[in-house]
Amino acid sequence: MSPINTALRDFESLERLATEPSALSALDPRAKILATLGFIFTVVSFHRTSVAALLPLAAFPVVLAALGNVPWRMIGRSVLLASPFAVMLGMFNPLLDQQTVLTMAGVPVSSGFLSFVSILIRFALTVSAGLILLASTGFHPICSGLSRLGLPQLFTTQLLLLHRYALVLAGETARMSLARELRANGRPMRLAIYGPLLGHLLLRALQRAQRVHQAMLSRGFDGGLHRPATGHWQHRDTLFLSACMLGFVLARQLDLAHLLGALVLAVAR
Repeated sequence: MSPINTALRDFESLERLATEPSALSALDPRAKILATLGFIFTVVSFHRTSVAALLPLAAFPVVLAALGNVPWRMIGRSVLLASPFAVMLGMFNPLLDQQTVLTMAGVPVSSGFLSFVSILIRFALTVSAGLILLASTGFHPICSGLSRLGLPQLFTTQLLLLHRYALVLAGETARMSLARELRANGRPMRLAIYGPLLGHLLLRALQRAQRVHQAMLSRGFDGGLHRPATGHWQHRDTLFLSACMLGFVLARQLDLAHLLGALVLAVAR
């Protein structure tokens, strides 16, 4: 199965997981959105060379995945599929910043290498949290929750349309890729072929967009996708959000990795 088809299958599986009952799916979407945003802000607020301090924050996606019955194999595949973007973002850091900040087993470790590892950890943590939010809530309830939190309707409508037709475009790309492979008899695709393929995909996307726009106008589209509000704020939502925010504050203010290491050494003695 091609990577595109695998990604589509995993994304659709995440959407289906949101319809299954679990301790996490029973919470109000707004509570999960605010907790995830708080987690992301906490992760990105650490120093660029922080590595050990970020590791205790992995407890948040791990606990959420357990509460939402989200399989880690599916999350891991999605993170690995998008990981080249994080690698490209920080791959030159070890070359640009070679100042030695510590030595491990006699090997000098530069500040650039630590920042590169920190980028990878931040990427894995934030993307995992976002995917778990999607798997436990669903895209439409997320947009509904964002709207109820005060986000402009124009933005949530654009998100819904992007979600719907990005999947359609990805499916069209997968069919074009399969058609090329069937006609290539195993020959690798040359670089010169990518241009015509992308141009043809752009034309098909433009034609589909025009048909969809005309269909929406004929059905009375007025600039918003009106959906009923999902979820009602309850005491458990307040408790969940408060516990998450308290944990983020502790993780930011205290060196949990150092405290856990000291605790393990004390127990070992």
